[in-house]
This record gives sequence, structure tokens and C-alpha cells, in this order.
Amino acid sequence: MKRRVISVIVLNEHGVLSRVVGLFSGRGYNIESLTVAPLEDKEFSRINIVTLGDERVFEQIIKQLHKLIPTYKVIDSSDFIEKETALVKIALNENFAGLDAILKAYNGKVVYSDSESIIAVATDDALRIDNFIKTMKKYNPINIVRSGSILMEVR
Repeated sequence: MKRRVISVIVLNEHGVLSRVVGLFSGRGYNIESLTVAPLEDKEFSRINIVTLGDERVFEQIIKQLHKLIPTYKVIDSSDFIEKETALVKIALNENFAGLDAILKAYNGKVVYSDSESIIAVATDDALRIDNFIKTMKKYNPINIVRSGSILMEVR
């Protein structure tokens, strides 16, 4: 099973996301990550999907996405810049030794603090966010929230 990313440009109308997700679930494909946002002109939206599968499964997904009526464009190249974000909430009574170095290594920073906790954020590629979350576990986080992948094609 290989990890694949797909970016789909669709008409920004009701029910499109449901149809795309239905395509995956109806065929037994799993979605690892899903993000959706309107494009600048608001007529179209970009759906970013991370999935696992072999080459045959991936080709079938692409063909099915092209058949959906509201689909404008399916981008399945590997020439993407891909980023994810993680938020980590840590109690103030934890020992923060080394936290600055970790945040710097993962393009992170503290974005919120109050009398009980801090919240740190990091934005990086998916594998590095995996590693960031593992590393942050030493601070006994209260909560961890992770975004889905956002993608932009290079060419």
C-alpha cells in the first residue's frame, strides 16, 4: 500500500463533497486525510485527499473522480508542496526544557498561553508532523489536534 495525494478542483456547490466521499466509501477505499476550501473566485473548491492503495486502486479512483459531473480537474502528480499543521496543548506545570529547540526544528512556535497551559503550533510536511507529535508526547500534552494535508502543485 502506497500513500498517494490527490487534489480535485470541483464546482463549489452543495453535495459535491458528499459525492466524492461516497465514491471512496462505496468502493471500500480509505481516506487518510481530507481538506476542502473554496478557491479565490468562490466558483470552485479544492478538495485535497490523502489515501492509501496500490497503483491499480489509485488509477480506479482517478477515473471515477473524472466521471463526477462537478469535477473540473483532477491533479494526481507527485509534484506537490504538501503541508500539515499540528496544535499541541501542554499544561504549564510541565518541564519545558528543550521546547524552544523542538519548535524551531519543526517550524513551530507558541501561539497561545494562559494561566494553565500553552498551545504550540507546527507546520511542516506530513512525515515531519508525525515526528513532531511523537516528540511532543514527552511534555504530556493535554490535547493534540492535527489538520489534514493542504496541497499546491509545483507546476
